[in-house]
Amino acid sequence: MKVNIEERVAAARELFHAGYNCAQSVFLAYRDVAGFDEKTAATVSAPFGGGMGRLREVCGAVSGMTMAIGFLVPNDRPNDGPSKKRTYAAVQEAAEKFRIENGSIVCRELLGLTQRKDDPTPSERTPEYYKKRPCIEYVAFAAKILGEKINSLEETE
Repeated sequence: MKVNIEERVAAARELFHAGYNCAQSVFLAYRDVAGFDEKTAATVSAPFGGGMGRLREVCGAVSGMTMAIGFLVPNDRPNDGPSKKRTYAAVQEAAEKFRIENGSIVCRELLGLTQRKDDPTPSERTPEYYKKRPCIEYVAFAAKILGEKINSLEETE
């Protein structure tokens, strides 16, 4: 299934502007890859926003991208070493592309925060929020990497 990367990136941006977190925005833009309806995709990816529940660990956009990769390069059997290796290699490749472009895959480092976690209350989405937070650019870049991965897998099949 070849995807239009620009459309998926635009969708991820729109989802983020609509109020979805970083992980949800990326995963929802590709929910068809996983075969999920919107509600299920939003529900399963929700805890990964804010670097996993605002713990400021792995960026939510990277987590959403990683979740989708799990459906693109599946590993659904417990002792299938070659499948695990393919899945992990795909994740590492995508995460490295993100890291090279952005300097990190860790939420707090990307945002220049010093605390290890935030209050669980999400930030209000105001015009000021969007001006000071680069998250939408991380969402867009993760969506682009994911689209490129999908299209490259299509070419190798």
